[in-house]
Amino acid sequence: MTESEKGPRGLRRGRGARERILSASQQLFRDQGINSTGMDQLCTVAEVSKRTLYQHFAGKDELIAECLRRFDPDVLPEVFDRTDLTPRERLLGAFDVHSPLCPFIAAAVEIPDPGHPARVHARDYKKAFAARLTETAREAGAADPEQLGEQLALLLDGASARSRVLNAEAFTTAAAIAAVLVDNAIPAAAPAGASRG
Repeated sequence: MTESEKGPRGLRRGRGARERILSASQQLFRDQGINSTGMDQLCTVAEVSKRTLYQHFAGKDELIAECLRRFDPDVLPEVFDRTDLTPRERLLGAFDVHSPLCPFIAAAVEIPDPGHPARVHARDYKKAFAARLTETAREAGAADPEQLGEQLALLLDGASARSRVLNAEAFTTAAAIAAVLVDNAIPAAAPAGASRG
């Protein structure tokens, strides 16, 4: 970086500032929580001035909501959009992709106001996630896809929270439970060559 690209205190100027702010926010919110992250610390980590931060975001509330919007905007496409997997494999594949604590759960726990933009986005995301599970359960032939979708969503959220609280891996156990739920919900295919008489 040249001296002309730096601000008066040696901080980087505007180019890429929004992305640095979002990146720093995601890291700090994940590592130490939303409420424990101050704007001064955020500016330091993002290498921006407070003025620059407020030029990009009206306040912390808007920043939190944008971080959540960017976390997984398409609801786990690396699992649900895979055409090389069967619907059953996609349902179980959702248990292979996880973070130490779901940022949507973390935001909902830390922000008490149900009308806060981050809480609204977290609620919308959780509904969309359950809908993707339900849609995939329907593709797999589940007898009650809505019930299976909700069961798997609850199981994933529980595994995320339990992993964080106990500081231990809970997704392996959750995946084993999910396999039982999926197998019980999806009728077994008729053996090849069986008569339909």
